[in-house]
Amino acid sequence: MQDGRQVHVIERDLTEPDRIVGELLQPGGYLKLIELGLEDCVEKIDAQRVFGYALFMDGKHTRLSYPLEKFHSDVAGRSFHNGRFIQRMRDKAASLPNVQLEQGTVVSLLEDKGTFRGVQYKTKDGQELKAFAPLTIVCDGCFSNLRRSLCNPKVRTIGIAGY
Repeated sequence: MQDGRQVHVIERDLTEPDRIVGELLQPGGYLKLIELGLEDCVEKIDAQRVFGYALFMDGKHTRLSYPLEKFHSDVAGRSFHNGRFIQRMRDKAASLPNVQLEQGTVVSLLEDKGTFRGVQYKTKDGQELKAFAPLTIVCDGCFSNLRRSLCNPKVRTIGIAGY
């Protein structure tokens, strides 16, 4: 028997994001990855260890180091390509036995007696399916197509709009 909940992630696009942006994960964020068992997600993506900042102004500069003395030697910030990190996180999630990761587009929330019970979505090949769950979390960003449903005061919302 498996421990934990079954998780069904429906992601609009599972290809590696190719935005011209890097990420800077502060040491506290790296410590959180360790706590969650996800520190390997910054491995094999050309992540660079970051130990602080350099400030430049009017031809002068100074360095500000992170206060890392009380941590083990691997703790530092990390700078990396956003898309590679996203792919590593997806791969990690998909490797878990209780997680199903699927490419699809959520078209509507399924509501029953004022409570959201799941979603209706289209698969990558256009098939319309429904996924039911005791907890539905909506993370479709600031241009949410589902926000109107979530903001209806007559509906008891179980979920999160935006991120």
